[in-house]
Amino acid sequence: MSTKTHKRSPLFYVGDKYKLIPQIKELFPNNIHRFYEPFMGGGTVFLNVDAKEYYLNDIDSDLLKIHKYLLKHSDKPSAFFQKAERLIKKFNLSRSYKENVIPEDLKKIWRKTYYAKFNKDNYLKMRDYYNSSSKKDPLLLYILLIYGFNRMLRFNSKGEFNIPVGNIDFNVNTVNALKDYFETTKHKRVKLYNEDFKNFIEKQNFKKGDFVYLDPPYLITFSEYNKIWNEDREKELLDILNSLNKKGIKFALSNVTHYNGNKNCLFIKWLKDYNVYEVRSNYISYHNNSTKKKIKEVLVTNYEN
Repeated sequence: MSTKTHKRSPLFYVGDKYKLIPQIKELFPNNIHRFYEPFMGGGTVFLNVDAKEYYLNDIDSDLLKIHKYLLKHSDKPSAFFQKAERLIKKFNLSRSYKENVIPEDLKKIWRKTYYAKFNKDNYLKMRDYYNSSSKKDPLLLYILLIYGFNRMLRFNSKGEFNIPVGNIDFNVNTVNALKDYFETTKHKRVKLYNEDFKNFIEKQNFKKGDFVYLDPPYLITFSEYNKIWNEDREKELLDILNSLNKKGIKFALSNVTHYNGNKNCLFIKWLKDYNVYEVRSNYISYHNNSTKKKIKEVLVTNYEN
C-alpha cells in the first residue's frame, strides 16, 4: 500500500508515524465511534483515522497551541496562508513553495546547505523576535518549527525557543500537508487536551465502540522527547492499559522491544498477554564505531481485527 494515499501532519514531528500508517491502520478496528490519542504529537495518526469524535491529548502545551491555531483555520485556509506569507516575507526567508529568492551563486558555493546559509541570520532574528514577545504567536512558532533544525520544538530553561536554523524551508510538501490538515479537520469533531496522559485517560468515560491509540515516548531509545519518560511512567502506562482491557475498551500501543542492543524487559513481559504485530520501522539505521543500530518496533492490541 502506498503512503501517497495517507495524510501527513504539517508539523513533520519527530517520531512521526506517516511511513508506518499503512501498516498500523490495517490493524485498527474497522468501526470506531470515539478515537482517543493520549500522545498526539504531530497528529498524523488521527488525520488518517475515521471516527465520529476525536479526543486528542499531549503534554506539550506549545504543540497544542499550534494544533489549536491550525484547527481554527480549517475552514479558512486562505487566511492562514496569507498571514504565514506575510511573516515569511517580513523576515525575508526563502519560500520555495512559491518563488526562488536564493541567489544562484550561493547555491553553487553551498550546494547542499544553501537553505541554511540563506536563512540563518533572518531566522535568528525571527527567533529573537518570538522570544522577546510577551504574546507568543502560535503562527510564528509554527514557522520557526518549519525552518528549524529537524523541525523540533525545544526551549531552554528560560522558556526561550532555542532550535538552530535547518536546511529546509516553507516548501511544496509543507503547503500540501497543511492543505490536507485543513481539509480533513474541518469535517472532524475534535477536542484537544493538554494534560499528563494518566490524568487524560482516567477522566474519560469510555464506552463500547471507543478506541485508544497510544504512541508514548520509547523507554530504550534516545531522543529529546524521551527525557520525560522512565520505568515508573512505563509501568503506569501498562497498568492503565490492563485496566482498559478489563473494561473491554479496545486499544493499540506502539512501542519498541529492542534498540541498539537494549531490551525493554518490562514491556516484553507485559505484552505476552496481548496480540503483537511486528512493524517495519522507519527509523534510520546507521553505522557508528562499526556498530549497526537495530530496532524492533511493534504494535500491541487487546483485540483481533
